[in-house]
Amino acid sequence: MSVIRSRDNPRVKAWMRLADDPRERREHGLALIEGVHLVDAYLQEGGEPKTLLVSEEALAKPEISRIMGRSSTVPVILADAIFNRISDAQTPFGIAAEIEIPANLIDPASSDGCVFLDGLQDAGNVGTVLRSAAAFGIRDVFVGRGCADPWSPKALRAGMGGHFFLRIALSADLAADVSRFGRHSVCAAAHGGEVLDSLDLRGRIGWIFGSEAKGTSEIVAAAASFKATIETPGGAESLNVAASAAICFYERQRQLRGRINTRAARS
Repeated sequence: MSVIRSRDNPRVKAWMRLADDPRERREHGLALIEGVHLVDAYLQEGGEPKTLLVSEEALAKPEISRIMGRSSTVPVILADAIFNRISDAQTPFGIAAEIEIPANLIDPASSDGCVFLDGLQDAGNVGTVLRSAAAFGIRDVFVGRGCADPWSPKALRAGMGGHFFLRIALSADLAADVSRFGRHSVCAAAHGGEVLDSLDLRGRIGWIFGSEAKGTSEIVAAAASFKATIETPGGAESLNVAASAAICFYERQRQLRGRINTRAARS
């Protein structure tokens, strides 16, 4: 069994760049997923890694052997120190995969419902919103300029495999994409919007979430059909954007189950 032990190995250098640099991921259309849960979820959804990376120590773990057996990709074995350098996790579990990033070209006008992300700079928030979108059956996500890379290691960890259920597209003009989506795009606002549970959310909805620091940009907010605000009777000034997204998605699901007391959303 051959084991890569040098960090000067060209493939190791390429994987290090892929883990560290969003430009490298965009240029090559590749990302690294890490850990038993993510690799297993990727395989379950029919993905096949371009490269399967396993640390020398992890070869003895039953979970790793099971995943290796499910993949047709011959694993590349790395010395533990080399694997740990590539890994972004504080406690690497010893398995990762180099995967192709889907080149999704989505027409907002044809989407059954989607999420627009405007300026979310925290990769953990991006990943958590994607996880919630996948959990509530929202398939399409448009990521605007200024957002953290949705395929970064931190976003992938926070997404917990949700990425593999979604069509994620990078948007060059988020306001134009919101406009093209058409009626019933909902811009989440900390203050001043329609009370969320007073709106009829049972139809085709495009959700818009902005950064916690600056909110949604004026041009994107202006393209929305209306704003919605979550009532917070407690002392906190506002909610985390990822928590807000989950509440919005749940409220729509609640209404779809028939327990509603709302008026029609105004466009």
